[in-house]
Amino acid sequence: MNYTTLELTRSDAIATVWLNRPDVRNAFNDTLIAELDTALTELAADPTVRVLVLGARGNVFSAGADLNWMRRMADYSREQNLADAERLARLLQRLATHPLPTIARIHGACYAGGVGLIAACDIAVAADSAVFCLTEVRLGLIPATIAPYVIRAVGPRVASRYFLTAETIVSAEAKRLGLVHETVPVAELDSRVEQLARQLLLGAPGALTESKRLIRDMSQAAFDETTIQETAARIATLRASTEGREGVQSFLERRKPAWVIDRRDDAQQQDDAQQ
Repeated sequence: MNYTTLELTRSDAIATVWLNRPDVRNAFNDTLIAELDTALTELAADPTVRVLVLGARGNVFSAGADLNWMRRMADYSREQNLADAERLARLLQRLATHPLPTIARIHGACYAGGVGLIAACDIAVAADSAVFCLTEVRLGLIPATIAPYVIRAVGPRVASRYFLTAETIVSAEAKRLGLVHETVPVAELDSRVEQLARQLLLGAPGALTESKRLIRDMSQAAFDETTIQETAARIATLRASTEGREGVQSFLERRKPAWVIDRRDDAQQQDDAQQ
């Protein structure tokens, strides 16, 4: 597909989707939401892609909502606004439940809906100069569609402060709060994202997908008999799978499993596996 608001690049089995509206600071509009939803759907169905990175062109990650889009929304009926909000909510759900492991690559400003995008990713790495802000209350709005993902990342107590104050959060504080996992100098951002992506390529594709599903399903699970039976059944299924058998056999034979795309030697692979 030819995108007008995105750029898609690939390296080995790593696909990077770039927000590509630098002239408006990668602000959201209905076209970007629709194209990003399409890109996520197509990449989920592509067996040659094993890791998904979400980044942005230009000087910032995203400034939030596009002003022209907001002007149009001001004249929408409630029904039109509802349909519009649902499209963003479904995009965030698609990103959060994507079968591929996802990495957010963040630089510059990351505001409002942009914060929702990074919170919906599995791993978030930010430049140490990045800044974050949940600006909605300053516009008489609330961060409703992004709330489930931001609250999951930082917890309700932290969210209650920043949803209400709309304070700017510097990169180091975002890491402390759990909004991002790592901060690095901007010159090292690409190399660190590349390192993490290649680390993910060492994992079995099916096991990575099932690990993501396990986290979603068990994050609110009770420590009861149902959970015991469910978790035991899941690992039993993976142990008996083609990937599971290949993984164990390759470990015993001190060789790379069939799914590995990596340039290092077998000895280093075994060191990683034993850690």
